[in-house]
Amino acid sequence: MSFTRVILLVLDSLGIGELPDAAAYGDAGSDTLGNIARRRALRIPNLLRLGLANIRPFAGLEPATAPLAAHGRCATASPGKDTTTGHWEMAGIHLERPFPVYPNGFPAAIIDQFERRVGRKILGNCPASGTEILEELGEEHLRTGRPIVYTSADSVFQIAAHEDVIPVAELHRMCETARDILHGPHQVGRVIARPFVGRPGAFVRDAANRHDYAVPPPPGLLLDRLEGADVHVHSVGKIFDIYLGRGIRGQAKTRTNAEGMAKILEALESVPAGLVFANLVDFDMLYGHRNDVEGYAAALEAVDAWLPDLLDSLLPDDLLIVTADHGNDPTTPSTDHSREYVPLLAYGPRTRRGVDLGTRATLADIGQTVAANFGLQLQKGTSFLEAIL
Repeated sequence: MSFTRVILLVLDSLGIGELPDAAAYGDAGSDTLGNIARRRALRIPNLLRLGLANIRPFAGLEPATAPLAAHGRCATASPGKDTTTGHWEMAGIHLERPFPVYPNGFPAAIIDQFERRVGRKILGNCPASGTEILEELGEEHLRTGRPIVYTSADSVFQIAAHEDVIPVAELHRMCETARDILHGPHQVGRVIARPFVGRPGAFVRDAANRHDYAVPPPPGLLLDRLEGADVHVHSVGKIFDIYLGRGIRGQAKTRTNAEGMAKILEALESVPAGLVFANLVDFDMLYGHRNDVEGYAAALEAVDAWLPDLLDSLLPDDLLIVTADHGNDPTTPSTDHSREYVPLLAYGPRTRRGVDLGTRATLADIGQTVAANFGLQLQKGTSFLEAIL
């Protein structure tokens, strides 16, 4: 074992430039970090010290003369650009075909079966932003009691319901029903419970009672291998839901980046060895999907300001890996994920400084590196462990 503890931090949706096949996904010109930097001056000195701007040029961001971290970028080898695809690949799983998406809503046969089994008619059945759909259909939902079903460019079946109309427990049962229905050619990546509260004109989504019902990952997952080797895995944020808890012994659910950052530091105090796997979701959920450039930029600066606390909490035998799962460029007309490279930064008190890790062919290189650190091997990916020791 080279490092006693690995901290894998996913800055959800922080893409750094279009992949060669981006146009096939409607994402030509997408560059989440690059386009934000062109629109708005970014103050992220700590990420720059690690080497973020050494990966490639960004407007207004100076590369470090002597970057602290090994740095590079990862492509996504699997087809798709969603949360499940990115996180599965990060854990060593390549998809042969993308999860299905529904730009025109779900087929009548799916909706009819869902309505029959839950005993309620639905509203919506269209792609939509989560906040916009509440503004559009929330009041009718209050009046009729019909759950709001919607999707996005992601492979998701989302069900929104006001907690005073459909209790959270019932909403979760509805999601379980949908998950049972959506199999075979309609096996979406995730079914998501989206409870909300408030009154018309002031609806608020209840992130604490959100729940994701993901497709079970196939065998060979990094977390399965770690569990088999008795390596402790602690998750922060939506990691537990994405992997259905597989191989995860401790977890901390979070509602915001601020909570996530606090829970990561708490985990470093309580988990002395193993893998701490965290996702900070606000970039994607609150800003990328709403084309909020200023919000995205401010969230990056908040994480950057917190980063010294994280680095100061690292023990001598720790390894920190910072990456993302896909892009979500808030400067493009689309409000959906984008097919982009993602950053790769690897730092620890005793890692080699400034190593150029280049362009990695797959996110699975990250999982393979974590596996190699604990004496394991995955089917996909090439470890960069030796390069940073």
